[in-house]
Amino acid sequence: MCDFTIFPQALEDAILLDPLLDITFGSDRKARPSYRLRDGIDPVEQLCFSAKSPEGDFLATLRFWPVLIGGEEAVLLGPLAVQPHLQGKGIGKALVAHGVKKAKDLGYRICFVVGEQRYYAPYGFVPAHALGFDMPVSVDTDRFQVKTLQGTDFELLPKGVIEIWNRAPVRKRKAL
Repeated sequence: MCDFTIFPQALEDAILLDPLLDITFGSDRKARPSYRLRDGIDPVEQLCFSAKSPEGDFLATLRFWPVLIGGEEAVLLGPLAVQPHLQGKGIGKALVAHGVKKAKDLGYRICFVVGEQRYYAPYGFVPAHALGFDMPVSVDTDRFQVKTLQGTDFELLPKGVIEIWNRAPVRKRKAL
C-alpha cells in the first residue's frame, strides 16, 4: 500500500493524463476499440477521478464515459491508469470501488468495462455478451463486462448494442 487520496479530477490534471495513459497502454492506445466510443465525447464530469500522494503528486486516474443502451444512459468505465512503479499497491482498486459507488449514487443502473475479468470480477462485473449486451466495435468477449449498479436484475435492464453517446437520442436514467 501507499498513501494516497482520491479527488475529483482537477483541470491541472489534464496535462498529466496523456503521458500516464501512453505509459500504461502504449502510444497506440487510441486505436483500441473502447477509444472509438470515447472519440470526440467528454467523460462524465462527476465521474473523473485522480489519486494523489499527500505531497500532491499525480498517481493515477479513472474516468467514466457516457453511453446508451436501449436508449438508457449508462457508463463505460475506463481508462484506469496507475503510475507503473505504483501498480499493485491498491490505488487502482480503490479508484474502481470509488468510481462505481459514485456512478451508483448518480443513479446509473448499468456500467460497462472492457478489461481483465480477474481484475473487475471482485466489483461485480460479469461477462456482458451472454447477458444480451454487445459493443458496436469488435472486442474480446471475455473482456467485455457489465455490472448492474442499482441491484436491478439483468433480465429487467435494456439490452442490445451500446450506442455512442453523441450519435444517439438521449433518454434520461430511470428514476430510482
